[in-house]
Amino acid sequence: MSREVAVISFPGTNCDLDVKAVYDQLGVPCTILHDQQVESFEKYCAVIVPGGFSYGDYLRPGAIANFSPAMEALKRFAADGGLVIGICNGFQILCEAQLLPGVLLVNNTLKFQSKLVGIEILSTNSAVTRLYEVGQVVNWPVANFSGSYTVDEDTLRSLEKNDQVLARYVEDINGASGQIAAVCNKERNVIGVMPHPERVVDSLIDMTGSCSGLPFFKAAFA
Repeated sequence: MSREVAVISFPGTNCDLDVKAVYDQLGVPCTILHDQQVESFEKYCAVIVPGGFSYGDYLRPGAIANFSPAMEALKRFAADGGLVIGICNGFQILCEAQLLPGVLLVNNTLKFQSKLVGIEILSTNSAVTRLYEVGQVVNWPVANFSGSYTVDEDTLRSLEKNDQVLARYVEDINGASGQIAAVCNKERNVIGVMPHPERVVDSLIDMTGSCSGLPFFKAAFA
C-alpha cells in the first residue's frame, strides 16, 4: 500500500497547507486535492479533512461540503477500511456525512473560541493516539464557533463502552457531551478531532514548546 496521504481542500479550507507541512516534516508524501476534482482515494493510505470554513460554513459548518463530489469517494474509501481523519471543520464534515455519530453545535459560550486548552488522552487504541499514554494531558489550540460535539445519552454510553472516545477536554469549554474532544467510529478507521494538533508540531511556532501534536500524525507511520 502507498504511504501517500491525501488532504481534501474545499473552498474556504485554510488548514490544508498546515497539515501538508506536518507530513513534509515527517517525510511522508502528501498531496492536496481540490474537492471538485477527486474521483477516488484508492491510491492513498489516509485522507485528511482539514480545518477551515468549507463553503463559508453557510447553512451550518460542513453542510455544503457534504455534497461535494469528493465526499462520495471518501465514503467509499472509509467503507473499505481506509483511514480518514477530520480536524475541526473536517470533524464537522464527517458528522454531516454520517461517517461519525453526533453533530457539532454552537459552543455554549456563544463565542468563537481561539485558545489553548488541556486535552486528556483517554484511549491509545487508534491510528492517531497510539504514541500517547492514557491519562496524558496535552495542550492543543481550538479555533471554532461550533465545536460542541453533541450526542444523545445512549450514544454517549455506547461511545464510552466501545472505547471510541479518544480524548476529552480537561475542562468543559463548550458544552460537548462528555467533554469529548476526539472520537472514532466503531471500526476505528474514521476519526474526528476538534482541536488543532497540526498547530503544535514545530518549535518555531508551538507556543507550548512541547510539539505534542506531532505524535498524532506520526502514529500511523511509526
